[in-house]
Amino acid sequence: MKKLKIIIISLLIILIVFLSGAFFFVQNALKVHNVDSSTIINIDSSMNPRDIFNELAELEVIDNGDVAYYYSRLLHPYDFKAGAYYIPQDTDINGLIDYLSNADNAIKNTVMITFVEGDWLKDFALKFQENTNLNADELMAYWDDEATVRSLMEDYPFLTEDIFNDGVRHPLEGYFFPDTYEFYIETTMEDVTRRLLDQSLVIYEKYKDDFAESSLTIHEIYTLASIVQYEASSFEDMKDVAGVFYNRLNDGMRLQSSVTVCYAIDIEPDEDWTACETNSDFDDPYNTYMYDGLPPGPILNPGEDALLAVLEPNDNDYYYFIGDVCGDGAVHFAQTLDEHNANIEEYLWCY
Repeated sequence: MKKLKIIIISLLIILIVFLSGAFFFVQNALKVHNVDSSTIINIDSSMNPRDIFNELAELEVIDNGDVAYYYSRLLHPYDFKAGAYYIPQDTDINGLIDYLSNADNAIKNTVMITFVEGDWLKDFALKFQENTNLNADELMAYWDDEATVRSLMEDYPFLTEDIFNDGVRHPLEGYFFPDTYEFYIETTMEDVTRRLLDQSLVIYEKYKDDFAESSLTIHEIYTLASIVQYEASSFEDMKDVAGVFYNRLNDGMRLQSSVTVCYAIDIEPDEDWTACETNSDFDDPYNTYMYDGLPPGPILNPGEDALLAVLEPNDNDYYYFIGDVCGDGAVHFAQTLDEHNANIEEYLWCY
């Protein structure tokens, strides 16, 4: 009996020693070390929780990723969020798990940039300069470099030889689709260019059959869409405006669009538009008062509605139109010059 008691006590002592050792092993394995404050863990959406704990061990934030994984499964729920995180200082395993489960703690290494319908190429460049590491002048030079543009043409069939026509100011003007994009703050000129053209390709592919059936070339479609974008705001007005321009082109009339003068003299939409109206004699190939047909290329970057309006214009008998710049901006159409002059008197009275 005495011998049995000694055996039981011995086993208890061994068990206590084992449990104590296991406790200290787990405690040490779960200890969060104060690594360099610039240490970053990148959590990809494809990583599972065990991958993340093992990555923490690789970074020497914790000693054992497997122990941390099983601990969290049993005692501390996790909900890791994708992103890049600086490793927090002076925390324990629970605090670390909670920190990496809160997307608000992720490093903001990307930025959302919105390009609106009507933005010029230089507006795109300036927005990149304001929000990323890129320089606007260097970006414009990159976009104007023929070798660079030609290296892109194989991947983007809407970029045709016509973008190098005589008089074209910027070969990529008109071909960046206006939208809201997410970019890395630290990025490259090629990456942002391809990101923009990728979205333009989505729109082009959507209406590829319409492009093929049009009487205009791809470049002419984008060019006319850019003018329509500038001249009207609602989709229905755009379709009617496109119809007017087709009528004028088909009858050999000049487009006489004052917005092309804006581009010719470098007056942006948010500047004094009346300068466009008073400089119709400005000698520039983009000025459709001075030159027949369409200008050499787009005058801005049009949106989907403007492109669709040119691909599917309203069949009308109008040859003139004017926007109510003093009122609600509605577009008023006319079949004859006399009707148009009457509209001018009514809707431009404030000027």
